[in-house]
Formats: sequence, C-alpha cells, structure tokens
Amino acid sequence: MEMLLMGICISVFGMGIACAAFGAAVRPTQSLPERKPEPVKAVAPERFFVSEVTVPTSVGRVSIPIEALLAQLERHVRLEQAAAESFLAEPTSALLHSKTISPFLN
Repeated sequence: MEMLLMGICISVFGMGIACAAFGAAVRPTQSLPERKPEPVKAVAPERFFVSEVTVPTSVGRVSIPIEALLAQLERHVRLEQAAAESFLAEPTSALLHSKTISPFLN
C-alpha cells in the first residue's frame, strides 16, 4: 500500500513538472504590436487559361519538347512494370537485388 501511494505521488509530481514545462513552452515570450495587413497590389493581370506559355530558358539550356519527356517517362514505367512482372513470375533474390536498366537511376 505504501509503495502504491509513493508511485501515485511520484507520478503526480512528474505530471506537474510536465505541465509546467509545456506551459512555459507554449506561452509567448513577448507580445508583438499588432500590424494591419497592407493591401497587395497585383503586378500583372491574372490569366488562368492561356493557350501559349513562354518559359524563358537560361543560356546553355536546350528546350526539350514535352512529347519527348513523356515518351521517356512511359518507357521508364514500362521497364519497371516488366521488371516487377518478371519478379512476380519467378521471385529470386538475384532479381530482387539486380540493377534496373532504366536511365532514371539515382
């Protein structure tokens, strides 16, 4: 019985310390003066549905057509799906730890 009361006293004391630490961490250190938000002025008119978008490229960079990127991504997905299907057909540790032939290696 005495050990039970001692455990309860220690746990209540620990809970009090935890509450005090939490209160000190949450309490703001200083009160900042309130500032009124300034109205934001639009730099350019908003255009959501624009048919042609020109993206400036830096010097030395070549613009790649989106179709080429999509074709490369589809090829990568097909290679990964083929690797997964071959592993599911015959799972071995060698297939699990083999490198992929995809050009998107990290």
